[in-house]
Order: sequence, then structure tokens, then C-alpha cells
Amino acid sequence: MRTPMSNHNMINRQWHVIDAKDAVLGRLATKAACLLRGKHKPTFVPHEDTGDFVVVINAEHVRVTGNKEADKRYWRHSGYPGSERAVTVAKLREQFPQRLVRHAIAGMLPKGTLGRQTLKKLKVYAQGHHPHQSQQPQGITLN
Repeated sequence: MRTPMSNHNMINRQWHVIDAKDAVLGRLATKAACLLRGKHKPTFVPHEDTGDFVVVINAEHVRVTGNKEADKRYWRHSGYPGSERAVTVAKLREQFPQRLVRHAIAGMLPKGTLGRQTLKKLKVYAQGHHPHQSQQPQGITLN
């Protein structure tokens, strides 16, 4: 008996909308990463991209628990001496709220080409509207 393997013709991708208003960032990111990878499907294999598209709206209203608003920092470095920069969650939410959500979800995806390909199916919007209504996305509730 052979195990059937999925190919690109067999993958049925759906669209999901997650409302981030008053949702905890980590719990939102785990649910979105699970949907992006396709772990909720019976055809999941870890070496292929079998996941769905995910649209996150209201990213500016996402919650972080504890003192992360002031204490957690996101670092970046260009490679040149003295170019290391840090930004807090509060400052990042003020300037680019969609990057806060995108960074949390990207950290839960595999690193490498599969993770980059999977991340292209994520759409994050700071406001409550999005241009993907024609795809008829399903709403996802977070517990």
C-alpha cells in the first residue's frame, strides 16, 4: 500500500480573515501560522506548502500581555559598525502596526525557502477593511 502524496493540483487553498482587535499577539500568531502552513488539513506534509491564505485586519488594536509594550525590543542591524537599532513594541505599533503582527507570525514559520513562500500568503492590514472580499474569506474566531 502506497501513501498518497499531494501535488500542486490537489491543493485547495482557502482564504481566512482574522480580526486582531483585542486579540493577544502570540495566540493570534500561532493560529495564523497553523493556517498558513496547512496543519489543520489532513493532507499536511511538513516539506510542502499546503496551507491557506490568511488576512489579518485591525492590526493596530492587537494586545500584548505583561510589560512587553515598553520592555520588548525589535533589533535590526545593517552590518556596518554602529548601525544597530532597536525599537519598542509601542513605537512599532505607532509607526507600522502591521509589521508587529507580521514579525510575530514569521517567527513561527519555518526558516528558509518554504517559510518565505508561506509568508507570501499572509496579508496584514492596520485598519478594519481589506481588498480581498472577492475571494470570499471565512472569518476565524480566536478563543
